[in-house]
Amino acid sequence: MRKMHNNIITKFLTLVIIVLFSHVNSQAQERSLDYYMKKTPFIMPEVTVPKFPNKIFDVTEFGAVGDGQTLNTQAFAAAINACNAAGGGKVVVPPGLWITGPIQMKSNVNLHVERGALVQFTSDHTQYPMVKASASSSRYVTASPIYGYKLNNIAITGKGIIDGAGETWRPVKRAKMTDDQWKDLVKSGGVVSEDGKLWWPSKEAIDGKKYLKEMKKKVDNPGPMDYLPARDYMRPYMVYLVGCENLLIEDITLRNSPKFVLYPNNCENVTIRHANVFNDWWSQNGDGIDISASKNVVIYQCNVNVGDDGICMKSSGDGPESGTYNVENVLIAGCNVYHAHGGFVVGSNTNGNVRNVFVNDCNFVGTDIGIRMKSTAGKGGIVENIYIKDVYMTGIKGPAISFNTFYQNVPAGTKRDDSNDLAEHDIPIFRNYYISNVYCLDAKQSIYVSALPHSPLQDIHLENVWIKAKYGADMTNVDRITLKNVKTDIQKGPVYKITDGRDVTIDNGYMPKAAKVFIEASGDTKDISVVNTSIPNLKELVKTTDGASSKAVQFK
Repeated sequence: MRKMHNNIITKFLTLVIIVLFSHVNSQAQERSLDYYMKKTPFIMPEVTVPKFPNKIFDVTEFGAVGDGQTLNTQAFAAAINACNAAGGGKVVVPPGLWITGPIQMKSNVNLHVERGALVQFTSDHTQYPMVKASASSSRYVTASPIYGYKLNNIAITGKGIIDGAGETWRPVKRAKMTDDQWKDLVKSGGVVSEDGKLWWPSKEAIDGKKYLKEMKKKVDNPGPMDYLPARDYMRPYMVYLVGCENLLIEDITLRNSPKFVLYPNNCENVTIRHANVFNDWWSQNGDGIDISASKNVVIYQCNVNVGDDGICMKSSGDGPESGTYNVENVLIAGCNVYHAHGGFVVGSNTNGNVRNVFVNDCNFVGTDIGIRMKSTAGKGGIVENIYIKDVYMTGIKGPAISFNTFYQNVPAGTKRDDSNDLAEHDIPIFRNYYISNVYCLDAKQSIYVSALPHSPLQDIHLENVWIKAKYGADMTNVDRITLKNVKTDIQKGPVYKITDGRDVTIDNGYMPKAAKVFIEASGDTKDISVVNTSIPNLKELVKTTDGASSKAVQFK
């Protein structure tokens, strides 16, 4: 009888989540960007959207041919240069199949790809020159399919498709493919690593890392020709815009990138709306939308399905002591993320500091992790004032919510070096998170926290959270955590496992019938308060290990 009662409750909660999921998703589509701008819990500056003169520059008038055979690099460049010289306007790509090399953007240009147009970047890598990494950099990189430095008023719009020919650049891990897929990939050409675990598109790609290391030992000030033999290894970002102001990405579909798809770096006033971003799920470093060291950013009603992080904040700079915040004032609203390593992500580079980010009315379906915060010693900085509200998830392969400051990214073909995990510089500081109205129908784990011993996770507030998962929360080194009306319906293990946790309050908690232990406390754990929570057989449901005091957990 009790089992039947529990099944009825579970089915009822599941139905409620499905109804909420559908209702809120449809409701989010009706909410304007202005609605979300007014709702931000911090002062969100007005984000300037570029405007362009009513002048049209059709690429066909500059010699472009959309036949899938003609290389249109020069024609596209001529149209963009003419538009820029005329004071700005719209460079139109009409329906057709347009093969091209890299496109360098110019100020006051709206590159408009009409519905029915497919811009296909060439697989001929000799068309991609080595260019400076930014306007002031002495370092050279492979030219991105679309790039620009220190520009004002630029846009990429239209309902067409832009394809980055990523399959000709990316390495592929054997573990990410079926046997038949792997056989077909190897037959297509390329080179397989000695251990048989990694496929590279070319010998230049697999040898590139070693070449760069040796070259930099021999050449004091390497130029573009010195970097050229490593071009295939130095695969570019697909859309790479550095130091730009007033940027608009709208309606466009961006797919199949060599590396990250959309990567504004050190930009200000960035609007990304109604965009679709796709990569195959096995795409190595195939992030979707990465906001790097940028301010005043809006990401609105976008769809992302990629091989790495979905919508991610990255920040590089001078670390916590600089007092500056290189990622600041970001609104993410009404977005859907499907396959990705994380739905909303911060990190792993956080040493430029991050603050004032608001995520609202988003759905994450099938991501590895739902809400994901990651950094590590050597990449750390302050990440604070992060607000996440009204997020609905299902099919999460790992934790629904994760904080990890032990994270270390390992490039394809290299091994983890744990000796750097506890470097004493650039220590991550994660604090002041406000997560509310988050519902997850299916995850492997409810909450995961792993923070460095000398930098605990601080001042984290979760309210109105319901997660159905196989395993409960596992939190290590947390300080001042409040979980109010947080319900985790789990199948195995303790509901909460807390190691070296201090000042944790569980208010109106929930004890699922499948769990035998409510809290397992270990190490230097103390001041754990459970209030407004009805739990039977109290003595049997709290477990202390590894030196934790029997008084570490108090029920009030």
